[in-house]
Amino acid sequence: MGSKTLASLLPYSVSSATIRNEMARLGNLGYLEQRHTSGGRVPSMSSYRYYVNNLMEPKAVTSEEALKIYELLSVNASDPERLLADATKLCAEITGCAAFSSMHGDRLDCVQGVEIIPTGDNKVMLIVLSTGGKIKSSLCKLNCNVNENFIKVFYALCSRYFIGTALEDVNIALLQSTSAFLGEYTFDMLPLLTTLCSLCSETAKSSLLIEGETNLIAHEELGEDVAPILSFLANKEYLKKLLNEYAKRGTSKELFIADENNIYELKKTTTMISSFSYGYSQKATLGIIGSTRIDYSYIIPRVSFICDTIGKLLKQGGVTYE
Repeated sequence: MGSKTLASLLPYSVSSATIRNEMARLGNLGYLEQRHTSGGRVPSMSSYRYYVNNLMEPKAVTSEEALKIYELLSVNASDPERLLADATKLCAEITGCAAFSSMHGDRLDCVQGVEIIPTGDNKVMLIVLSTGGKIKSSLCKLNCNVNENFIKVFYALCSRYFIGTALEDVNIALLQSTSAFLGEYTFDMLPLLTTLCSLCSETAKSSLLIEGETNLIAHEELGEDVAPILSFLANKEYLKKLLNEYAKRGTSKELFIADENNIYELKKTTTMISSFSYGYSQKATLGIIGSTRIDYSYIIPRVSFICDTIGKLLKQGGVTYE
């Protein structure tokens, strides 16, 4: 766009020469850059940061929006994993960016409760609850009838060996140590115990959820950089490691614009991330990834509101087992 065209679009009178002089000054200050010799000047990364810190007028979350967000998130407030899943999907929908969340494994997370629900045909639904509020379940097929005595022995076993035990310590070695207690029930109880072991192992691991990756394709300014960003998001083990390290820093909320991001693959993006601490020592993260030309004034207040809501629900929600 030329200076004359720009002058005609402004709501006040200014000469094209003035515009050219001001643009030159902005370039000298580092707020405009020319990425290609044949291209025009575009805002630099410094200009986006200056805009966010000094010029941006946030578009406040309306009372209707706030109520809708709270209603959507409070549905699974007592289940941290589902709560974060809901928040991740909501962030992707509201922002038009890619959204991610992670729950981080905790060595201190223990088995808080175990329950079995008979479903007929020698099948039971096994449910495991951790002190960190994680809930896992699985359908288990047994080789015997699930009668009242079988259930009584199972709960006695759990009370003695599993309740209060770190999730990571519920392993084959622990299962083998229960044989003396189980006696004649050892063989019949084996499918249930191996399922319990698997559920505890799964619960102990860090989890990662990504929503809206394809949203990034619509961010035209990313251009050819979309492919490496999507490849980065597909490397989930690496991403979980990075998010785990971030959560340990204890920073509540941060915005990284372009080169401010230490992650090479994200240096052409804007990344907003928040970490949460809840329960005994549980940690989680939630964030979005978009281009540097996202609508900051609209997106930042809404992601901040979602993160603040998640933080409150995680701290006051929790799960109790009776």
